[in-house]
Amino acid sequence: MMNENSKPTETARRAFLTKLGGAGAVAGAVSLGIVPALAAKNEAPAEGASFPTKDYDWTKHKWGFGVDATKCIGCLRCVEACKTENGVPHNAHQFRTWVERYVQIEGDPEVHIDSQADPVNIAASGSEKEFRFANRYKDAKVEKAFFVPKLCNQCTHPSCVQVCPTGATYRTKDGVVLIDPTYCIGCRYCVQACPYGVRYFNEDKGIADKCNWCYHRITKGMNPACVEACPVGARIFGDQNDRESPVSLFIRNNRVNVLRPDTGNAPNVFYVGIDKEVN
Repeated sequence: MMNENSKPTETARRAFLTKLGGAGAVAGAVSLGIVPALAAKNEAPAEGASFPTKDYDWTKHKWGFGVDATKCIGCLRCVEACKTENGVPHNAHQFRTWVERYVQIEGDPEVHIDSQADPVNIAASGSEKEFRFANRYKDAKVEKAFFVPKLCNQCTHPSCVQVCPTGATYRTKDGVVLIDPTYCIGCRYCVQACPYGVRYFNEDKGIADKCNWCYHRITKGMNPACVEACPVGARIFGDQNDRESPVSLFIRNNRVNVLRPDTGNAPNVFYVGIDKEVN
């Protein structure tokens, strides 16, 4: 179903590409000149991706993100800050970033995983609300538990870029994967291709959506909203090209891991304090 605000030309294009499907969509898009120049030249789009100022030089930066799971308290302030900053629909099914809880029950070999999206647990309805183990594990003895923030990994070799038939999803020269809504046809190939499950389909806008590390903020010298909101410093951000940036120091001074290294995506979110069960 098309968005009511879609222009006739956009509607026709979306319908055509949807009929093509798969590899046909790619070939059709290329032959019709639909794939934007930005996909080939890696240049800033004319509109749609919140490119901030003409003065910003994205060839001089390589952004990176750190997560210290030993510090995260599951307060969800990061989630609320993200939703407010980026206009993410306030429901339990759409998140640019979220927090998962890993719980080991005494005598149970299975690791239990849930998040604020789990209806058995708690909805992310307020920044002061926390995960409370008693909600779900009140009759069990918790042997070990920790929280793991999740967000887009801004991969060096992103699967989502490879499958996008129109070039709407692309990787910038400063290492952030963006979505240009001008070219997104809502095919959801990228949602299926992401090995980390960080993409979702924005029903309100009729396009794919995900975390972009608050690109409109970081290119103006600001931190992502989630980093600013974290009360314990569990989220770290900075320029990997700067050896003294917070994220460079975090990577250098800790034994960091990335999620699912076997995929070959080469994530740029680096974790401390996670177990092998986290992926």
